[in-house]
Amino acid sequence: MNVKVVLKGSEDRCYEVHCSAGLRHFFVEQIEKIHPGKRLFCIWDERVYKTWKDSSLGELENLTWRSSEERKNLSTVETLGRKLVKRGLDRGSVLIAVGGGVTGDVVGFLASIYMRGIPVVQIPTTLVAQVDSSVGGKTGVDLPEGKNLLGTFHQPSWVGIDPEFLTTLPDNFFYQGMAEVIKTAWLGDEELVEMLRNQHDQIKARQLKVLEEIVYKCVSVKARIVMADERESNVRRVLNLGHTFGHAVEQASNYSIPHGYAVAIGMRCAGLLSLELGKISPEDFATLEWLLKIYNLPVQIPEELSITKILSGFYSDKKKRGSDLIFILPERPGRTSIYTTKDLKLVEKTLKKAHPKFQNGK
Repeated sequence: MNVKVVLKGSEDRCYEVHCSAGLRHFFVEQIEKIHPGKRLFCIWDERVYKTWKDSSLGELENLTWRSSEERKNLSTVETLGRKLVKRGLDRGSVLIAVGGGVTGDVVGFLASIYMRGIPVVQIPTTLVAQVDSSVGGKTGVDLPEGKNLLGTFHQPSWVGIDPEFLTTLPDNFFYQGMAEVIKTAWLGDEELVEMLRNQHDQIKARQLKVLEEIVYKCVSVKARIVMADERESNVRRVLNLGHTFGHAVEQASNYSIPHGYAVAIGMRCAGLLSLELGKISPEDFATLEWLLKIYNLPVQIPEELSITKILSGFYSDKKKRGSDLIFILPERPGRTSIYTTKDLKLVEKTLKKAHPKFQNGK
């Protein structure tokens, strides 16, 4: 299954996303067709390397790193960059990111600035990365003040997705990825929403045929949005469904809450705000909430997080414009809207509806 991403501008600003079980055995063959004669160099998440180094990528030069949100910073980029210099990589080299979303973000960012920019290939191995972060060219690292505050748009030259990587993914990482699947389905594929409702047993059992179809459908939605708005000036902002609330929750927890779980909480908060504003029906909100729960995702803010601390996180969100907060609100399946507000009291009211401390008359 292939999806072609064609961006505005010259013809070389396009690339393909290939999705197929067993594709890992042909990664090098595919990349060499796109970059004949180039020096190919892999940067692996070390945990992925231990499990999957028998793929064709194992033949290539490589280095490994232990990816984590805590290491997603400029210090790591400098460390990796200096290792590339010592290994003699030049402007004729191609970096290949093998791992989850953090690895893709860091290696993509490094590729965008190394020798003023070299090509990058994305080989996503987690569900989050396969359905979302590997497509679209966003790269970046965190600052203490917030997530992804330093970054670039650097489109990959190719994306290779093998759903078999997902068979060894720990349950918590798999279900975090399902938050992004639900988000993407709600954005633009009503049929995928129905599939998530009707085939949840097969999906949770990680049946390859079903996983391949889910990944392909999500990539198709993401590619369509990226082609319409590469740099998030308007349309692409809908991909942030659940992220304005989610990033604030994530930051308030000092990143102890994994990104996928924070997005799930954020989607329910966005649904509650949409319900308050009359943009989503109670029935559709119930469907969204049911999907989050059936895929073992949290829907409440942890009791130990204060509303005040969460609210402070909105001010460092890169999606805001001046004093305006921007929320993506779910409406019916396959439809969302952009909502801009300065009304922090409305946001606080929404957060309280999702916080156990303020429920049941507490």
